Amino acid sequence: MVNISRLFDFAHYQLEKNNIPDCLVTKYNGIWVKTSTQEYINKANAISRALLRLGVKKNDKIAVISSTNRTEWNILDIGVLQTGAQNIPIYPTISENDYEYILNHSEAVYCFVSDVEVLRKVNLIKQNVPTLKEVYSFNEIENCKNWKELLVFGEDQSNQDVVEDRKNNVKPEELATIIYTSGTTGQPKGVMLSHQNIVSNVFAGAMRIPYVEGNYRTMSYLPVCHILERFYLYLCQYYSISIYFGESLDKIGDNLREVKPNLMTGVPRVLEKVYDKIYTKGNELKGIKKMLFFWAINLGERFEPYGRNGWFYEFQLKIARKLIFSKWKEAVGGNLELIACGSAALQPRLARIFAAAEITIMEGYGLTETSPLVAINDMRNNGFKIGTVGKVIDKVEVKIAEDGEILCKGPNIMLGYYKDENQTNEVMKDGFFHTGDIGEIDSEGFLKITDRKKEMFKTSGGKYISPQLLENAMKQSRFIEQIMVIGDGQKMPAALIQINFDFVKEWAKIHQLEIGNKNEEIISNPKLIERIQEEVSEINKKFGSWEQIKRFELTPDIWNIENGHLTPTMKMKRKIILDKYKNLYTKIYSN
Repeated sequence: MVNISRLFDFAHYQLEKNNIPDCLVTKYNGIWVKTSTQEYINKANAISRALLRLGVKKNDKIAVISSTNRTEWNILDIGVLQTGAQNIPIYPTISENDYEYILNHSEAVYCFVSDVEVLRKVNLIKQNVPTLKEVYSFNEIENCKNWKELLVFGEDQSNQDVVEDRKNNVKPEELATIIYTSGTTGQPKGVMLSHQNIVSNVFAGAMRIPYVEGNYRTMSYLPVCHILERFYLYLCQYYSISIYFGESLDKIGDNLREVKPNLMTGVPRVLEKVYDKIYTKGNELKGIKKMLFFWAINLGERFEPYGRNGWFYEFQLKIARKLIFSKWKEAVGGNLELIACGSAALQPRLARIFAAAEITIMEGYGLTETSPLVAINDMRNNGFKIGTVGKVIDKVEVKIAEDGEILCKGPNIMLGYYKDENQTNEVMKDGFFHTGDIGEIDSEGFLKITDRKKEMFKTSGGKYISPQLLENAMKQSRFIEQIMVIGDGQKMPAALIQINFDFVKEWAKIHQLEIGNKNEEIISNPKLIERIQEEVSEINKKFGSWEQIKRFELTPDIWNIENGHLTPTMKMKRKIILDKYKNLYTKIYSN
């Protein structure tokens, strides 16, 4: 029996138990192409043999930059790790300057890219990375070596004994990967994670996922360069769950209907967009159908787990599930039961509505530095509580510092930041990792995150403001797509708001308002500003007078990764947003 202690052991464990025909599945030219467990390992071994022939040594760094999740990424991953080298995943959407920094900082010897656009960015800075010997691509690209050349180079099995020797000499406590955090400020930090860090986390996570081995499918679409999705892919290999890779965010709806997955991962931003689309379609209904749709929504917003709302509510919910929510499930393939969700705070309203529709969002909490899981909700044994990130996983200890900061200890805590002892020492104190997040553990053992320590601020009146609490509440308005609460050292909190342009256009059409087509025209419409003020005023009532948003300004741009507003994991880059809208900040506080 394969004993799993290194990341590449998951694939070998799966082969021993279940050689599944659709271990990894990617769509090429409109056709889903399946790779069996055996083929996965055969190709990974060929990659290992080729890398050894290229002279890759233990602890060499190999970078991988892919715009989409795909079979090749996973084959390459274990092919690299088996040689004792490390896989350095890089976010495809960051700038070429960041590419240059990470490739140099990690001293990458080879780089694998997915497509023309990523290759273009690498080619712009390649000459500035002296350690980089060659770039290979997954797609067929003119004037670029293709990764299949390595599969051919590794066909000769005469050095497989050397691969086995390298594999056997990889220790669980040794470095497996360096993940450069996208960072809301400053240069990316290289988080060093060992095999043991991630393996221990997968085992602890597996205890919270209510599935048995085999016969399940998942859809993978969140960036695999992010530790949440990577951890999840190893978890799926452990459970022998077939992994289908989504083509892109734009095509995720079509892919879900084709693949009909049972579970997947998600981030709040994507789930909010899914819900908004459903809501918009409901708004287009007429008569009794529309009435039933909103009756079901209202019912869903009051959902409590474990039948706590009583028999009459449960009776109504049964009807709503049959008439309305069943159609939601059909829209995502018909089989989706679980969405493991992390990266940012989830609106409790969404957790309730999706659970009412029998699609449980298992909200969890973790960081790249914690491999990633610290806590997660689990519907079994009363382990699910809306508004929390669940109970702390096994073998991980969490304590709350005097100032409210969440501190963690356990086998999942990183080895440190690569080549940065000072930053490592800043967060690793007294045997605990200092997360920078503020939270509390309630009487039932559920962890609740309230804010980021660095993001809390004090007004000139000396009152502390938790921006995340305000932002999450405000984002429940369908008019508000993104919001950043400001006011550090000022007399009052205020906000910069990016409206939901699609929804606002629909709203204007329904109310027969001429608001123009350009974003600049739309945000200056007095009727719209008045309407958003109503939304803000209504939500303000949930907060103390000192916390309430007194003024706001609308921004003309859509906040996204490409324009620098958001990190690749959809977190706001507060400093950059503030910088972009200095004029609006001045306007708010100048009178």
